[in-house]
Amino acid sequence: MVKLNKIYTRTGDDGTTGLVDGSRTPKHAARIAAIGAVDEANSALGLAIAALDDAGDLRRIQNDLFDLGADLATPKGALDAEGFEPGDMALRVVPAQVEWLERAIDAATEKLEPLTSFVLPGGSEAAARLHVARATVRRAERTMTDLAQHEPVNPAALQYINRLSDLLFCHARLANDEGRTDVTWVPGANR
Repeated sequence: MVKLNKIYTRTGDDGTTGLVDGSRTPKHAARIAAIGAVDEANSALGLAIAALDDAGDLRRIQNDLFDLGADLATPKGALDAEGFEPGDMALRVVPAQVEWLERAIDAATEKLEPLTSFVLPGGSEAAARLHVARATVRRAERTMTDLAQHEPVNPAALQYINRLSDLLFCHARLANDEGRTDVTWVPGANR
């Protein structure tokens, strides 16, 4: 269990921050940028949840995003096929979390009107907030893939963040009367 007795520690006053393994890294490092982007995505999701009458499983996702942040905050060496290093006891995103997202996407898609055009981010307030969360998740994915170019990143974590933006797209459409009131793109409409 996490226990925080004091919010400020002064340990970051030198421009570094601590990782789970006890090492310190610059606050501008790619790993910290990825952790920060995931935190922003979680905050955007929280704002979207505040506009929904029923958050459904979106709170579960917020918890998973904390797992993802913990995963990113724990540097690792060589990874096996499941995204773990030998003897790794750290909190990691696991394939079952990705599979849950895929099932949720499939279930949401069954309720939606078929797409006939690209969807513009808007419609209801809840849908617009979900689209902001989706776009923020995409930014988190970009920072994570940038990190993965330089340091090992759990493959399940990369899959999770990729699927999450798809699920948020589906939820935004659900918030627009199951896609019936989506705002759609009309190519060249204002020429």
